[in-house]
Amino acid sequence: MNADYKSCLSALERCREACNVCYHACLKEEKPMMKCIELDRECADICAYTLHAMERSSKFVQRILSLCAEICDACGAECHSHDQQHCRDCAEACFKCAEECRMLVT
Repeated sequence: MNADYKSCLSALERCREACNVCYHACLKEEKPMMKCIELDRECADICAYTLHAMERSSKFVQRILSLCAEICDACGAECHSHDQQHCRDCAEACFKCAEECRMLVT
């Protein structure tokens, strides 16, 4: 596995984890942030799936990476619109993950 893949795999794992932290924290907010919660779930799920697809060298990995980047951008944008630190951390991880995924799309 080349260094580019390792960097992307690491970003995917960090993003998945940040989305899960944000998801659980958003559920505990006084007024749950439903759009953020929904996108956190979508993003964590696609990051996990993308990790698996890359590890098994799926023939669909290019399309999966593109979709992952799109979902990460959407989640990052939503999280960035909130002031909570868990949302800010999630947005940063999402944007980094989207960037890493796009670097591998040919």
